[in-house]
Amino acid sequence: MNDMSQKLGLKQSQSLVMTPQLQQAIKLLQLNNLEIAELVEEEIAQNPLLEKKERDPSDGEVEEYEAPPEKLDTEDFDAGSTMADVGAGGNTSFDRLDNAFENSMSKEGTLRDHLIEQLHMSFKDPRDQMIGFLLIDRLDVSGYLRHDSADLAEKIGCSVERIEKILGTLKQFDPTGVFASNLEECLALQLDEQGKLDQPTKILIDNLKLLADHDHKKLAELCDVNETYLKDMIEDIRSLNPKPATDFDHLVVQTAIPDVLMKKLPKNLGGGWRVELNTETLPRVLVNNQYYKDVVKTATQKKDKEYLNNQLASANWLVKSLDQRAQTILKVAAELVEQQDAFFNYGIEFLQPLTLKDISEVVGVHESTVSRVTTNKFIGTPRGLFELKYFFSTALINEAGISHSSESIKARIQTLTDEEDPKKILSDDKIVDILKAEGIDIARRTVAKYREALHIPSSVQRRKQKKNQPTQ
Repeated sequence: MNDMSQKLGLKQSQSLVMTPQLQQAIKLLQLNNLEIAELVEEEIAQNPLLEKKERDPSDGEVEEYEAPPEKLDTEDFDAGSTMADVGAGGNTSFDRLDNAFENSMSKEGTLRDHLIEQLHMSFKDPRDQMIGFLLIDRLDVSGYLRHDSADLAEKIGCSVERIEKILGTLKQFDPTGVFASNLEECLALQLDEQGKLDQPTKILIDNLKLLADHDHKKLAELCDVNETYLKDMIEDIRSLNPKPATDFDHLVVQTAIPDVLMKKLPKNLGGGWRVELNTETLPRVLVNNQYYKDVVKTATQKKDKEYLNNQLASANWLVKSLDQRAQTILKVAAELVEQQDAFFNYGIEFLQPLTLKDISEVVGVHESTVSRVTTNKFIGTPRGLFELKYFFSTALINEAGISHSSESIKARIQTLTDEEDPKKILSDDKIVDILKAEGIDIARRTVAKYREALHIPSSVQRRKQKKNQPTQ
């Protein structure tokens, strides 16, 4: 007997249809302000009903959050502020998006991308990664880092030793010479990699002015070499790249420009933080409805009217989508600032555990939307310029239900060992006791694991090292 049979039935299911308009809405959310400005210029060139309104300094600041309000009252994007009906333009809401369009954008690699890829492979501690991101974004167009370690450490709230330790690793990145503080160090890094940085060469690098003046006789005397050897040394230096960033065909390193600005409010205004869009880099787009009304009256052919109607719908959809994007970015950024208030006030050791879900639940959008908003978007803060995604990390929860970022625990261990008395080196057990007294319940083996991840020697090794250190 054959058990197989055919049946005809109806089944109801839900699925997300990726219309071109929805794909474009997701794309807008992924773009930063500078990319949005470029896209708007392209759209204005193609759509006669769109125009860019020049910003009037008397307008004052718009698009800001002092606290998450019920509604964002925006003057930007004009028609977007009225949330006009876009007709067949499609849905621009970001509250139900999944990951179906996550990889829709392809971007050319830059030096920054190249360095970030190496950063992820070199550092596992998100705090070290955050510092590395900050240093990458401080590179100049030649690939040099011309910032003092003490100033950077004060900015982000960590030790100078930690900055310099991370910088030591970054200087091993490709292309060789990147992160050098000056030309001399850049050349030295490249020669060292080639095994050519001997003492005469070091002296030559320290006297590049004489080389520029073609004073070879004086150089030979200083380097204690003959003219033939000096000539070989000079050829080696001339073969180097004094600007390692230019090894890349694409736009190499941009000083990242903030999409969002964060400012401390004075006490007379209640204190706290104000979060606002960087309107200097964000275009204001208007739909010229009057021009549409004038032109449509003169359109005699059906195809001309269809063209105008399509352009009007497209223009209205764009300004609405830009307004929706602005609201979403501000809400996410404002919640991130609120969640990471301790970091902004006290430094990197106080970075709070945070997930995409934590933000998405408060803001009321999908986790993938938070991911898009926080990728390639920068916030200018009193502690420096950070990509929004930097502020997410994993958590440990103690018996009382209080969560601690695993990275903040690592930072605390780093601080404890950095500041320990050379005569009273802390064992892993002692570190456990200190952390428990601070409300962090952690096992000894976890402390040992974190210590090893931070490349902190054992208590026995540290005792030997610090015993041999000269007293100040």
